Amino acid sequence: MFAPTISTTQTEGRLFVVKGLALCVVRDERGLRAPMGPAGDAIVIGTLDGQACFARGLAEGETPAGTELVSLRQLFGGLSDDEFGVAGRALGLVAWDRDHRFCGRCGAPTERSATERMRVCTRCGFHAYPRLSPAVICLVERDGKVLLARNARANMPFFSVLAGFVEVGETLEQCVAREIREEAGIEVKEIHYFGSQPWPFTNSLMIGFTAQWAAGELNPDDGEIAEPGWFEPGKLPTVPPKLSIARELIDDFVKRHA
Repeated sequence: MFAPTISTTQTEGRLFVVKGLALCVVRDERGLRAPMGPAGDAIVIGTLDGQACFARGLAEGETPAGTELVSLRQLFGGLSDDEFGVAGRALGLVAWDRDHRFCGRCGAPTERSATERMRVCTRCGFHAYPRLSPAVICLVERDGKVLLARNARANMPFFSVLAGFVEVGETLEQCVAREIREEAGIEVKEIHYFGSQPWPFTNSLMIGFTAQWAAGELNPDDGEIAEPGWFEPGKLPTVPPKLSIARELIDDFVKRHA
């Protein structure tokens, strides 16, 4: 079981060494896993099954001995669920630590706090905490069919439910209605919370909803989505793999209409 913390007396443990959206892993007869090693100046993430977990970025030209760099998306199902979750946390914390080495207010260097998960400016004392970008993702139903579309900006073959980032001053439900209106040209009603998932691609918190079609016909924003349509549960196109809350929403829809 994973327990988050910002400090530990252990000086070595599982090392989650990341570069971009990839992780250095060991591949052996036991499968894939994060390597063990000394902590050095790595970020303390927490403990997993009693072992300390640390995160740090990969220096240019470096690869820890006996490891290989693998995209985190490709590691889903290869790492244990707990270890995959820790890896996602590592990606976000390494990016935060790197991006806030200097104060965004006065430009002076910052340093890590010993008591909180934050970096503190050495000149003006400004606190920089890890930030998450909340995003909604919603499965819309109409007469027993689900609205699915492809992402027009990504070279992905699968169809998924619609999503978008929350704007300042917006409730989550308002964001759902706005995103569906902007992307698909329809109105929705009966917006209900489904669940949430931390999403490291990148630093987002995905908040899932279901909704019912209320009015309008599909009029997609071509810059956002492609090939939108209403699909029956037994005639779905290619959908996302079992990695994201998008697939959880789709699987739930199929189960309810089986």
